[in-house]
Amino acid sequence: MSAESHPAAKYKRVLLKISGEALMGDQGYGLHPPTVERIAQEVKSVRDLGVEICMVIGGGNIFRGLAGSAQGMERTTADYMGMLATVMNALAMQSALEGMGVFTRVISAIRMDEVAEPYIRRRAVRHLEKKRVCIFAAGTGNPYFTTDTAATLRANEMACEAIFKGTKVDGVYDKDPVKFDDAKRYDTVSYDEVLQKNLGVMDASAIALARDNNKPIIVFSLDEPGGFRGILAGEGTYTLVQG
Repeated sequence: MSAESHPAAKYKRVLLKISGEALMGDQGYGLHPPTVERIAQEVKSVRDLGVEICMVIGGGNIFRGLAGSAQGMERTTADYMGMLATVMNALAMQSALEGMGVFTRVISAIRMDEVAEPYIRRRAVRHLEKKRVCIFAAGTGNPYFTTDTAATLRANEMACEAIFKGTKVDGVYDKDPVKFDDAKRYDTVSYDEVLQKNLGVMDASAIALARDNNKPIIVFSLDEPGGFRGILAGEGTYTLVQG
């Protein structure tokens, strides 16, 4: 489909951040191929709108550095293991997207030239301009930084107009909507409120980096079929985090 046959998308270039856990479906661990396919289909539908899209995927479905550290593993080593888990997830997503005919590049902050491109900002921007999906793997390449921070960093470097944070619920709530029936959803919320009320959108350094560069964050449900594309077409339910 051509971009011309669709309504104009709200943003021209965006970054989608999802957790590794989003890829494991109902399993307790690892990758669930039908779930990976479903998310890839969502990404393709947005790409078909003519939107340039890049992604950051967490690694918590395979290994979480902080959890490893809590069990006595040296933190730096645990974090590097977590970064490698994100590369595995990125390769799985690349495979699913390319199976749908979407040209995709996995770009790693840690050099592993046999499986992924090294991160070079200008080259990554060129891929986006050519409508390739770029999946940024291995976080920032540094321990002690989360994939949330990596997502905000890459969104700034790529001059993305917004960060889309795909979660299991349709926005930011004042408390956990799964546990509390009276939880209230925010339509909009400020960066400072997210930090002060500890609303758990992203970690504090990611929120601060988004705030300092005035980068809006859109929190939406990844479980809602067509939700990602709908928001870009000006519909759907979500929370907008901005100044």
